[in-house]
Amino acid sequence: MTDTAPHGSVSDWERPRYSIGAAAERSGLSRDTLRWYERIGLMEYIGRDHTGKRRFSDRDLEWLALIGRLRSTGMSVADMVRYAELVRAGESTFPERLEMFQNTRSEVLAKIDELRQTLAVLDYKIAVYEGKAQAGRPAVVTAQDSEGVNL
Repeated sequence: MTDTAPHGSVSDWERPRYSIGAAAERSGLSRDTLRWYERIGLMEYIGRDHTGKRRFSDRDLEWLALIGRLRSTGMSVADMVRYAELVRAGESTFPERLEMFQNTRSEVLAKIDELRQTLAVLDYKIAVYEGKAQAGRPAVVTAQDSEGVNL
């Protein structure tokens, strides 16, 4: 479902070759999750072999890697399905996809900032427990812990 193929021929990239077990192992997802992704429209049609068993291509695995990244941003499944629909709709949806990624990027940057603040609190607490009395306080104070230390 991505827009371009990696090096090599497109036919090799799109050729169904991996069983659902192999795709699960390569993607780090369960077989049930892969079936669910297909059922809800998060994945395009998955090829089948002569016995009707699913066969995943390198293209499918690349798509699953992207979905995994989007999932780690906190993007909802509904938004990921919407993105998949936009990809299938073609290049005319580039502006909407761009807006989705710009919004997601802003959310990720906010999470990174929050994690940096959390890290500062953890570093401070570690310094306190290591007996470093001169440890600087964290830059952002949002609450007080049970020991009366500002966090």
